[in-house]
Amino acid sequence: MTATVGRMADLLALSSRIIDSGVTDQPVNRVTNELSEIADGIAMVESFSHCVALSTDEGLVCFDASGAQSGRAVRESLRGWSSSRVSHLVYTHGHADHIGGSMFFTDDRPMVVGHENVAMRMDRYEYTNDWNLLINARQFGGISGDLDLTLGGDDVASAGSAPRIGRRFLPSATMRPETTFADAGELHVGGEQIELHHDRGETDDHLWAWLPERKALMTGDFLIWNFPNAGNPQKVQRYPIEWAAALRKMIAKGPELLLPAHGLPIEGAERIARVLDDVATALENLVADVVTLMNSGANLDTIMHSVRVPEETLAKPYLRPFYDEPEFVVRGIWRQFGGWWDGAASRLKPSPDAHLAAAIAELAGGAGVLLRRADQAIAQGDVRLACHMADLAGWAAPADAEIHAGRSAVYLARRKAEPSLMAKGIFAAAARESQVVVDASAEGTTDG
Repeated sequence: MTATVGRMADLLALSSRIIDSGVTDQPVNRVTNELSEIADGIAMVESFSHCVALSTDEGLVCFDASGAQSGRAVRESLRGWSSSRVSHLVYTHGHADHIGGSMFFTDDRPMVVGHENVAMRMDRYEYTNDWNLLINARQFGGISGDLDLTLGGDDVASAGSAPRIGRRFLPSATMRPETTFADAGELHVGGEQIELHHDRGETDDHLWAWLPERKALMTGDFLIWNFPNAGNPQKVQRYPIEWAAALRKMIAKGPELLLPAHGLPIEGAERIARVLDDVATALENLVADVVTLMNSGANLDTIMHSVRVPEETLAKPYLRPFYDEPEFVVRGIWRQFGGWWDGAASRLKPSPDAHLAAAIAELAGGAGVLLRRADQAIAQGDVRLACHMADLAGWAAPADAEIHAGRSAVYLARRKAEPSLMAKGIFAAAARESQVVVDASAEGTTDG
């Protein structure tokens, strides 16, 4: 092998120092498309979703292909490390940032391996193509300038891009799994034994791989070096209970090397067990707290504003809420066990937002009064109330440029106050919605 392996010890040393010290003074999720040899015959290409490669006598076994925008660079990095063909391409799950780059692996004609639900996910992406483009543009559209784009852990085929008619969320050339399994599978490639285990977590088609002879673990998105992506407000159901159980199964294997699809690799049995236990415990405690309150008859509003993850837990380098966050996971737990209704009778069959807002504005003395109350709330540090008031003002006066300029300012302020990529993206999208009204008004004035 001839390759860029100068950083071979750097990634493991960096992760060990960060985990052991608790000090995160360097990015842990990076999109460099550079390859590092992590152990003899095992390499990782750091990308929007990493590609982990295992060298065998029959060729390379690659775990994930990264996304459509990074797959070419990933494949080139692999060629710089080994001239062997990719004999097997294993999908840890079917998110677009993990499989969209597979079109750059087709020349090797690899056997594509994945859970049996990956194909159904790909079909769903085709069916809801435009919806996925819209929500990704919203989710990743507010991160420029103050948040690292390498936080990873979800469908990111069109991160931050405006949807276009005819654009595909998942490239048509994405390879589908030809070898699938339900609960567990096993590969024997070039003298290497690879166990494949299915567990639900971020997705229902997720697998993690175990190399027993090497005591190496490929976790996919079960570990993303951020708080688990178990509550995305715009995506399908996640499974925090099964997620935690999967991490417990991984600990039981006694891994000495862990290679995630996002974030840094980790070495050392004690260190790996500690990290996985911390993540599993955070999820288990969150689920237990929510379900306990549900069983007591609490509604979603009460649960949302009372269940918390300890700050010392969120301060850990691999549990920071910079992508998803516990508040969103609480909602996901409620949805999993309690459905979509939040417990407020008026919101079972609600009045249209604009109709309710117009009535409130009439009582208050106009949309301008509501906007001034939003500004007052911002000044008092109550950004949650400010957004409620700004929305009511905007819905009551949908074409008023002055009102919407104020609403946009409120949401830009809210965006700056938020830690997670998901919240930043949605609040930035709200600001853009109102800015469209402002711009349209200005164009109308100019035309006149």
